[in-house]
Amino acid sequence: MALDYTQSDSTSTEVSGSYLGIDFGTSGARAIAINTHQQIQAQTSFRFEDDQDLATIWQTALFTLLEQLPVEIRQQLKAIAINGTSSTVLICDAQGILLDQPILYNDPRGMAVMDQVKAIAPPNHTVISATSSLAKLLWWSTCTEVPCVSSEAYFLHQADWLTFLLHGHLGISDYHNALKLGYNVGELRYPDWMQELPVSFKLPQVVAPGTPIEVVKREIVTQFHLPAGCLVCAGTTDSIAAFLASGVQFPGEAVTSLGSTLVLKLLSETRVDDARYGIYSHRLGDLWLVGGASNTGGAVLKQFFTDAELKHLSEQIQPAQASPLDYYPLLTPGERFPINDPQLQPRLDPRPDRPVEFLHGLLEGIARIEARGYRLLQELGATPLSQVYTAGGGAKNPIWAEMRSRHLQVPVLPSAQTEAAYGTALLASRQTPYLDR
Repeated sequence: MALDYTQSDSTSTEVSGSYLGIDFGTSGARAIAINTHQQIQAQTSFRFEDDQDLATIWQTALFTLLEQLPVEIRQQLKAIAINGTSSTVLICDAQGILLDQPILYNDPRGMAVMDQVKAIAPPNHTVISATSSLAKLLWWSTCTEVPCVSSEAYFLHQADWLTFLLHGHLGISDYHNALKLGYNVGELRYPDWMQELPVSFKLPQVVAPGTPIEVVKREIVTQFHLPAGCLVCAGTTDSIAAFLASGVQFPGEAVTSLGSTLVLKLLSETRVDDARYGIYSHRLGDLWLVGGASNTGGAVLKQFFTDAELKHLSEQIQPAQASPLDYYPLLTPGERFPINDPQLQPRLDPRPDRPVEFLHGLLEGIARIEARGYRLLQELGATPLSQVYTAGGGAKNPIWAEMRSRHLQVPVLPSAQTEAAYGTALLASRQTPYLDR
């Protein structure tokens, strides 16, 4: 079964209706506007600073991105959608004001309530992870430091809250973000075992990604010169947005997102879920996106090298030659996939004197983790891997692509579009017919 959609790499200044996708990553946010022909009309970005609380940073980024778009694009916007990092969550009151700092996707504090999670959820369920949304929900429910936990408090994902800022209707999510909360994407409902959760938070209503929710609030329409009928749509996660942008068409094709972290998505005819290895499946029409997210990735590389150094040193590496260094590159202890171990220690020694050898070892280590991940997916029943598209910053490194292809034993290609914001713009335009509505 093929995915029926086309994409264009060309740009266009034609304004006959625009669709905006906004991507919230770990270090910044990006907005891309496309027209009805899926051509990019405008794009802008915002880098996060460390001197503000997360909610303030996100809100500032959202409205700055809107303001930076050319006014002629804003005046023709028909729909907006937002993606966020999976399992980045928050709690807020009935007015949308946060009651505590958000908890990021890779925060392992849920380990403190893992016994409770295991007692509630079915064996090997996706939520049985210290970083799952459900684990964070249960951690908050036992936290005495939260200022107010009542039946009027909402539990939301990053994309849910940011979308709320645009349309004003609190408590709506999509089934991609809600997967790690425990939402049953096969039956499209919360499962019976979630009905008696020992929490007082309101859980979000879940709709299909791309579902129109409401028009943009009047004050935002006025402030940013948007059409009064501009719709805000339910969003998705950053990795699925990158998948939507990639150009994948057939089961067996996959997307590796090489951003701050490493995320694998394999289009499969078979659903695979196994919390023992941090593996889960997102619904995509009659097909499934099977995959997992590792804590390794570009954030480790940037701890040691600048962008210029990464480019210069990579060009000195012989990609056909394996590095003798056996690294498992992590910033801090803890891994999600293909090893699910919150105590897993980084392995970055020994460190050679020559920076190019050190970088070679890091790139090789991440490539091994990627290959191990895809191998595990196939061993558990996913459609065999045929080729891999690459999204994220790592897609710009051709030497690394050759190294990864050597480990994967399949072609490694650049994505048709590498930005998750582009995939989210496609979602806003509803030009993703394989997604259930």
